[in-house]
Parts: sequence; C-alpha cells; structure tokens
Amino acid sequence: MSATYLKSLNNEKLREFLDSFDTVLTDCDGVLWIHLTKLHNASEVMNTFRDVGKRVFYVTNNSTKTRKEFAAKCDNMNFIAQEEDILCTAQLVARYVKDLELKGKIYVVGSEAIGKELKSIGIESFGWGSDSLNCLSDILNIKTEPNVDAVIVGFDEHISYPKMAKAATYLRNEKIHFIGTNTDENFPSETIVCPGTGAIIKAIETCSGRKATVIGKPETYMSSVIKKDYKINPERTLMIGDRANTDILLGTRCGFKTLLVLTGVTSIEELEKWQKSDSKEEKTWIPDYYTDQLGDLLSMLEKYKTEKSD
Repeated sequence: MSATYLKSLNNEKLREFLDSFDTVLTDCDGVLWIHLTKLHNASEVMNTFRDVGKRVFYVTNNSTKTRKEFAAKCDNMNFIAQEEDILCTAQLVARYVKDLELKGKIYVVGSEAIGKELKSIGIESFGWGSDSLNCLSDILNIKTEPNVDAVIVGFDEHISYPKMAKAATYLRNEKIHFIGTNTDENFPSETIVCPGTGAIIKAIETCSGRKATVIGKPETYMSSVIKKDYKINPERTLMIGDRANTDILLGTRCGFKTLLVLTGVTSIEELEKWQKSDSKEEKTWIPDYYTDQLGDLLSMLEKYKTEKSD
C-alpha cells in the first residue's frame, strides 16, 4: 500500500478526489493550528469545503476544552463551526459515563473541561485542576472520597505523584470504571517533547494494574458516535489528520478516505518507512493521500469551486 501525494495529481485526478467525498472530518491540533497559532490557509480551506457543499466536522482527542470552548476558538481563528460540528473527548467521556448510568462521583485526572461536561449532565466530579498535594512527601496525607464510581484520565498539566496514587487507589476496587480520553503519546512542538495524555494513562495503568477504556480516536466508541450522530456514508467521508496511529487509523477502521498532513506528529520519513514495511499494523497507518500542509488544498478547492459554479 502506498500514499498518493496530492500535488502529484493532475487536474482530472484532483477533481476526481474532491468529487469522491461529501463529508470532511478533521483533527485540530497539528492540522488546523498548533496551540494558539493558526496554520497557513487552514481556515480558508475548511470554509471553502463548506462553500462547495461539503459537510465539515471537527474531531479532536483534546480534552482540555468543552465543545462550546472549541467553537469559540474556531470562531476566533475564522473557522466556521457550531457546537454541533465538534466532537471532543471532554464531551465524549461525559456521554460515555451517562450511558453507563453511574450514580456516584467521578475522580478526574484532567482538566476543568471534563468537569464542566460532566456537570452539564448532572454528574459530580472532583480532582481536576491543581491539587494541594503535589509531591511524594504528601502521599500520607491522601484521603479518598466515598461513593466514587469511576476514574477518568485526560490531559492534566498538573499531573503529580499524589494524583497518580489517588487514581490507582480508587482503581483497586474493580467495580470502579477506568476511562481514558485518548492515548496520544505527545503533542506537536518544534523545540521540546510535550508528553500527551497517553503517557499519563500508561503510568496509571502500570501502577494500578488496570487497563483503561479509551474513548477517543482511533477507538470504537469515537467511531460509533461519529456514525450514529452524523449519519455519514463512510465511503464518501474524508478524514484529515496529522497523527497516523490515531487519525489515519480511525479512518482506516471506519472505511473513510484518509488525508495526512505533515504539519504535526507524523513525518514523511515515517510514512516512507511504513510504505516499505511488512508490518500489518503499520500498513493501517498509511493514508490514501498526503500533503505538506492543509493550506495546499486552497488553490485546488478554489479552482474546483469555480468549475462547479460555471
């Protein structure tokens, strides 16, 4: 299996590519923006997809914002998006918990966004944000809460030894659900390695001896929600992402067309290595198409838009 470089397509093949899907699902971090910096022409591309009649949805493993907050960020960066166009893991874990019909409290190793989404469905949570206990010497001061039904682990900039100890202590009770937002190993950065949620979940899995149920890409819960809520035709859906083992793998599993952009996690060197590999797993990470950046599509889309209107 090999990926096709979009810039190598002639006009006829580009038209064929753009005609082949009605729905666009896109990752956010590393595709549309990096932190607070919008990537070149990214909003113009996504908004032009809408102009030519494509349905557009934003599908992110980022659990640090609610859907409302993601919609506000999109608006600030000139992406056209409503709350219902966004699927984020803070909202997804709340939905998953609601489906479980849990009655007790939830301990959250993660951000306030998860707490907000849980509160919106009437579920009490605690633990998110900073903790007064933050080092090994504090561990004897840990007090656990009664009536805890689940531990949720997402990205937590305040992660600490006591937080991991609390989570693992709750998880000694096999009846307590262990839920993770995603397993992204790290975040796009030009200067340093930024550990992702997957590193936190793996640490808690190791010390608790439990395995988390993961909600985000590329896991089955995320794909089932996409298919149920958006009622898409998989064969006419394009998944855009920067991370092969989440974004592209989700597309592969769901039967979507896939487009990898090289502005985030996955590099061209990795893609070329996988294309030569005999590994079945690595083959599932190979996209149908790839390009240097999302903005490369703008001139293609503008021409496509003009042709459609003629």
